Amino acid sequence: MFADLGHFTAFSIRLAFAFVVYPCLVVQYMGQAAFLSKNIPSIRSSFYDSIPDTVFWPVFIIATLAAIVGSQAVITATFSIIKQCHALGCFPRVKVVHTSRHIYGQIYIPEINWILMILTLAITIGFRDTTLIGNAYGLACVTVMFITTCLMTLVIVFVWQKSVLIAALFLLVFGFIEGVYLTAAFMKVPQGGWVPIVLSCIFMGIMYVWHYGTCKKYNFDLHNKVSLKWLLGLGPSLGIVRVPGIGLIYSELATGVPAIFSHFVTNLPAFHNVLVFVCVKSVPVPYVSPEERFLIGRVCPRPYRMYRCIVRYGYKDIQRDDGDFENLLVQSIAEFIQMEAEEPQFSTSESSSIDGRMAVISTRTIQSSSTLMITEQEGVGVSNSFQSSKSLGLHSLLSAYDDENPLIRRRQVRFQLPQNPGMDPSVREELVDLVQAKEAGVAYIMGHSYVKARRSSSFLKKLVIDMGYSFLRKNCRGPAVALNIPHISLIEVGMIYYV
Repeated sequence: MFADLGHFTAFSIRLAFAFVVYPCLVVQYMGQAAFLSKNIPSIRSSFYDSIPDTVFWPVFIIATLAAIVGSQAVITATFSIIKQCHALGCFPRVKVVHTSRHIYGQIYIPEINWILMILTLAITIGFRDTTLIGNAYGLACVTVMFITTCLMTLVIVFVWQKSVLIAALFLLVFGFIEGVYLTAAFMKVPQGGWVPIVLSCIFMGIMYVWHYGTCKKYNFDLHNKVSLKWLLGLGPSLGIVRVPGIGLIYSELATGVPAIFSHFVTNLPAFHNVLVFVCVKSVPVPYVSPEERFLIGRVCPRPYRMYRCIVRYGYKDIQRDDGDFENLLVQSIAEFIQMEAEEPQFSTSESSSIDGRMAVISTRTIQSSSTLMITEQEGVGVSNSFQSSKSLGLHSLLSAYDDENPLIRRRQVRFQLPQNPGMDPSVREELVDLVQAKEAGVAYIMGHSYVKARRSSSFLKKLVIDMGYSFLRKNCRGPAVALNIPHISLIEVGMIYYV
């Protein structure tokens, strides 16, 4: 049922369960109960013994096919749960493959699929007894039912806004019934019931270590942001050489300038003419509409050419590598510049001199806007996007990249500024700088972080951070791969986080 939520509506699943699945289950269990009332010794194989001989083999085939469908549903549900846990920051990064262009939410995770296969073979070979496997399965099912009932009380109070008395009555009635079954299932822990408990503890430990380390790293970034007063004191050039191009600085911070920026310019005192601090956020809602995807704002005054972009995804949204992110980002920034000039609330001196207000830039607004003229053509590879580059070495690298990735098709878009005599000169100048920077090329800057516990930390914290979290980070997908960043344009800056 959970797996089907990614493919069908809740109403259709509710309808199928109420009028097909549930009546069949009730009739089938009533038939087994009637058969057992007359044949007590057949309790170990009541299902197959209760089938009449004339229809035994057809029912056997249907039951086998149903078991296959059920196992596939469990696998698909596991993929969906892992993807949503990762989006909420509770699971390490894994490879997510979208297997269909038409069915939304149909995904495949190779690592989880291999883990499920290994665990299935280990349990089957280790137990070699369907009774022990049944005990493990029964304890898992009853525990899930009891936990669902407990969580349902929270839904009644906080989501449905019902009385606490109704929630308590619901928990008392259903919790008592399921609690009886749960205590009976706990008697089977020595006979195979320990398997789901051990697996639950292992995966809960992995999720806790990852979430704990991620939160500590984020708090370090939050408390070590670059002071905006320091940036303002450096002037528009930031005291460094500004080279042509757009620099996309990825950070988990939605406000402020990350410490990676100061670390980069300290070791290499040069940066791009246009700087964009990009923050990709997974919000705790299933989907984010394209109209609310991009949040664009300005960092420091207009001459600095520094912007901020927050890209928001729901935990069930699909992030496809369609090569269109750079173009949408440039169009969004251009739309924000035009909106800032036309709307007074965005152009006040107070809001433009600091890390100020942000605006939601809709993709529909971009498509209907005439801020930039767009000439589009389909091209293979990425080398055409660097036509203005004078470096022969870069051209050779791009050619090698195209040879290694012959099937990657990216939209080739050329921006032009329309002739508009009424446009403010400062706005036109800023848009011209943006278009020229896009023509020069886009570079992605990310932090290659090493997280370590402080020397004064407790032994348990050092164990979790230095061993557990470091092991997970080294053996999971890198952030550049997870965000579909082209390696040919990637610059990684090493940093050590003492948390």
